[in-house]
Amino acid sequence: MSTPLSPQVEAEKKGRFLRFLDRVEVLGNKLPDVVTLFLIIIAAILVMSSIAAALGWSTINPTNQERIVAINLLSGDGVIRILTEMVNNFTSFPPLGLVLSVMLGVGLAESTGLIGAAMKRTVLASPKFLILPIIVLVSMLGHAAADAAFIVMPPIAAMIFMMLGRHPISGMVAAYAAVAGGFSANLVVSVLDVTLASFTQTGAQMIDPSYQSSPAMNYYFMAASTVMLVPLTVWVTTKIVEPRLGTYIQSDTIVEPEAKVSTEEKKGLRWAGIALLVCVLILLSVTLPSGSLLRDPETDSLIVSPFMKALVPILLFLFGIPAIAYGIGAGVIRSDRDVAEHLTKTMSGMGYYIVLAFVASQMIAYFNWSNLGPIIAIEGAAFLQNIGLTGLPLLIMFIVFATIINLLIASATAKWAILAPVFVPMFLLLGYSPAMTQAAYRIGDSITNAITPMLPYFAILLTFAKKYQKNLQMGTLISILLPYSLLFGLFWIVLFALWYLFGLPLGPGHSIFK
Repeated sequence: MSTPLSPQVEAEKKGRFLRFLDRVEVLGNKLPDVVTLFLIIIAAILVMSSIAAALGWSTINPTNQERIVAINLLSGDGVIRILTEMVNNFTSFPPLGLVLSVMLGVGLAESTGLIGAAMKRTVLASPKFLILPIIVLVSMLGHAAADAAFIVMPPIAAMIFMMLGRHPISGMVAAYAAVAGGFSANLVVSVLDVTLASFTQTGAQMIDPSYQSSPAMNYYFMAASTVMLVPLTVWVTTKIVEPRLGTYIQSDTIVEPEAKVSTEEKKGLRWAGIALLVCVLILLSVTLPSGSLLRDPETDSLIVSPFMKALVPILLFLFGIPAIAYGIGAGVIRSDRDVAEHLTKTMSGMGYYIVLAFVASQMIAYFNWSNLGPIIAIEGAAFLQNIGLTGLPLLIMFIVFATIINLLIASATAKWAILAPVFVPMFLLLGYSPAMTQAAYRIGDSITNAITPMLPYFAILLTFAKKYQKNLQMGTLISILLPYSLLFGLFWIVLFALWYLFGLPLGPGHSIFK
């Protein structure tokens, strides 16, 4: 019989990186509950706004040359604004309505058993070695559908992993890391590409008034990034995350699904399939034909169109209607009261998230009102501009800078609106194309998405994870996600450097140099 290893020997066997993650977890778990932490951050923002205003912190907005001044939120006007706009901050918090709306459909599909039955059918029919790569790829491509993938993919991935006898949280974080950390990797052009390109064009025209950007200006690089990040995400999940999480000890409140599809489930799936087919045909009829209802009436585009703005209710219907059909076919739903009960059950699990959304909405609003974010970003950009580096080292430093700023301002478009007028002209004068500057920014914007609490969907992930591990704390969650951020950053910067050294085109008609 072998002698058990001492804690010291066991720690040494883990290796430096895993010991580092353990320390991150321990330190992170010493922090208070995330709700309390957000309240502490709110207090810090209020105090910092007062100090910054007293010190006269300000900067010049490079877009319109207007002065941005730090606002004291503890002044009389600041306190009045906090009190009078508190409710509006909460009710107008974009992720709140998006999450609750999508979860009505997704939760109904889960509660009736549709997702479980569909996942069993898929898992039983698919080679197991392909399941995780498919989850990662779908998650990474999912951000083309606005932010819905943040809400839809993690819980589904957790259910699939649990069905496979793997730790559900490892599937959940793999999906989240793919959506968040791979935010600038895709195989299709999305609304984000259109928005960022517009800011890039504005910045470039400060030097070259004739410059025209394109939503596909980074397409080749982003497609290659997708090909790289999918296997990397799979490797991190299987080699680092799952071994750290260990064997999943099932909670009494979690019922493990049966391994086979029952007769009732098969009937429900047939009904759900018919309902989904009808929904898809209707959706195709109002999107595909030229001039159809959900296309842009002026440009006939689908990328910027009512269709993209309507994705949340569309997802609600695409999950909700088949869920009801499944429930009727499987005998789970026998009346409208059953539907109402399933919807109520779905929303009852969102209480913690609603509390988080309330405090997070106040924190983000106060940070925006104080002007601390733009001042830090613009002054940091000025520092980078004056340090004297050139070439690839300067571009990599810009990536690192964008990564740090992303911890404070999670919105990709908000950051680029501030940074593009500074860095696009600067790098253009150094001989680099605006497409190259935008590609560097997008790497930095994505790397720390998975670990920043300033991204509203981090709180949602924590809520989902607590379903499987009630005592899960923020430090544990960050330590699980940190390997994705670190390795995404390392490999993405290497890919960027190789792209630079070989002089490859970034997108159709857009090269590295101007």
